[in-house]
Amino acid sequence: MIESITGPLLLGWVTLLDYLAKHVITCLVPAFFIAGAIAAFVKKEAILRYFSPETKKTTSYGIASVSGSVLAVCSCTILPMFAGILKKGSGLGPAITFLYAGPAINILAIVYTAQVLGVDLGIARGVSAVLLSIVIGLVMMWLFPQHDDETAKTHAAARRAVMAREEERPGWVVITFFALLIGILLVGTSALDLFYRLLIVYFLSLAVAFLLIYYFTRDEVTEWGYEIWDLTKKIFPILIIGTFALGVLAYFIPPETFKPFFGENTLLASFLAAVVGTILYMPTLLEVPVIGTTLGYLSGSMAKGPALALLLTGPSVSLPSLLVLYRIMGGKKTLAYAGLVIVFSTLAGFVFGMTGW
Repeated sequence: MIESITGPLLLGWVTLLDYLAKHVITCLVPAFFIAGAIAAFVKKEAILRYFSPETKKTTSYGIASVSGSVLAVCSCTILPMFAGILKKGSGLGPAITFLYAGPAINILAIVYTAQVLGVDLGIARGVSAVLLSIVIGLVMMWLFPQHDDETAKTHAAARRAVMAREEERPGWVVITFFALLIGILLVGTSALDLFYRLLIVYFLSLAVAFLLIYYFTRDEVTEWGYEIWDLTKKIFPILIIGTFALGVLAYFIPPETFKPFFGENTLLASFLAAVVGTILYMPTLLEVPVIGTTLGYLSGSMAKGPALALLLTGPSVSLPSLLVLYRIMGGKKTLAYAGLVIVFSTLAGFVFGMTGW
């Protein structure tokens, strides 16, 4: 009786401690700082001005597909942002691109994926999420052109007002600021000698401090701190509880259980993974230990193709999020969006799995 209780709990603790020891300091902490900086320093107007149906498609879809890289959100958390963008005059295509890419490509998820599941899968996830988000957005725009026609007429005056506003600081400042933060993240997670890593991070941190002092207000820096704390308290407890729970679950349902379904790089396996990812709700970052531990990717019970398919659907879509989308944009658009996500994620997973990269 005692062994039946302590066994699952012990495996849960081992799984949790393993993830904390390997990935928190060098991976998650710097990524939280970057995501918090985006929330504090990148104004919503700077994104919304590029999402209009009148904006060049290369600009609007390009920005929409990568803007999610700095949002630490899940499939349900991004819904209010999506609804707000639509309400303020975004075209349907860029908004859909933003909706899909946001949870799939945020900086926390990409770095965590590369750290835990491998650099190849991390890169494949980032590249596929960007490309698929653009393709899905373009197809949605082509299927429902009337949305953009109505939006362009309704929000013409509002867009002109946004375009007339001037930037508050030189554009190079924000770009340099984020480049320095990303540099700290990359150096901290590199294989360099500890002394050189600390030395480089020290000088990069001095450069960050210089920009903060001379180009950002005290209120903005304070807001950055609040955003970091807000992201940490929202995501980190869920990640800890979820990782522990997955360790316990692995005691009762070993990863080998899923090998017949996800163990090969077949089109059917990638399709099943995409469907499972579309139905399940996965909080931000929890998809990584789900795939790595519960479904057995790290132990060889899950192939690369199905793993990528699940990474592309699980964070971006879920049954609860689809129900909310139904209320936001109606049944036809929601059904089309879900179908496109499943189809393209399946194809991406299958192609990636067959390349043997």
